[in-house]
Amino acid sequence: MISKELLNVLCCPIGKSPLKQEDETLVCLKCGVVFEVVDGIPILLIDEAKLPKGIKDISELKCRQINA
Repeated sequence: MISKELLNVLCCPIGKSPLKQEDETLVCLKCGVVFEVVDGIPILLIDEAKLPKGIKDISELKCRQINA
């Protein structure tokens, strides 16, 4: 479990949006990308992210297009 303090300072590395915790993952509130939490450590690597349904490539995310 991620502490509220840590969750408040973390953001999605793609679009810089807030994250919410769902079980052992962190989910971007803007684009829906999912990042795993392993042994209490958030893995916020873009290459390790799980894309939302219907998205085949990270470049398809609206927030990625804005920040590209």
